[in-house]
Amino acid sequence: MKSLIAPAALHLLACTLLQAQSDYRKHSITLGVGAARPRGDVRTFFTDSPALAGRYGYRFHRYFQIDAGLDTVFGAADVRDFMPTQFGDLRIRDYQFLLPYGGTVIVPLAGERVHFSASGGGAYARYSEQIRQPFQDSGFRLDCVVCSSRQGWGYYAGLGANVALDQAQNFRLGVGSRVYRVETEGDPFGSVPGIRTRDRWINLFVELTFSL
Repeated sequence: MKSLIAPAALHLLACTLLQAQSDYRKHSITLGVGAARPRGDVRTFFTDSPALAGRYGYRFHRYFQIDAGLDTVFGAADVRDFMPTQFGDLRIRDYQFLLPYGGTVIVPLAGERVHFSASGGGAYARYSEQIRQPFQDSGFRLDCVVCSSRQGWGYYAGLGANVALDQAQNFRLGVGSRVYRVETEGDPFGSVPGIRTRDRWINLFVELTFSL
């Protein structure tokens, strides 16, 4: 009799785990709009700026997800310059790209209707000046020979919460925050000198998630 109890218990546990892990959405795409606050060594050189975010997540377990994304910050260095070309003086703008990759712990409540989450992992940062292209839809692009860039690596941590908007829980609305710590180096960028800096970003977003 005892020899049958252990296999039966393992079978019951396996069935319970499989059932528990089959009633949630595994793939998600999240889009966010918000603001980025530069801190650390770039605090005196950069300003708070609007930002957009995109992220893909694969939820391989009820409580765990792996994900990667991109936060794009617009004009934090406040670059106001032009490059003379045969098409006239073309405006140079600056962008800051932050690429987080790592994992997320998800705490589902109310039958998956409400999610609280905490995330963390590595991060790549690139600050780039770009010119306004004169022919946006033609595929022809001008190289910016005077544009500067900086880049580096670091890590991030984040917190978030969202709620399902529909009965099928395909759409979710929520808020998210990410804190980045990166070291960047490269060209002088805006008012930042051409030295290695330890940068910190605090990014806050309102997020819409599509899950399937």
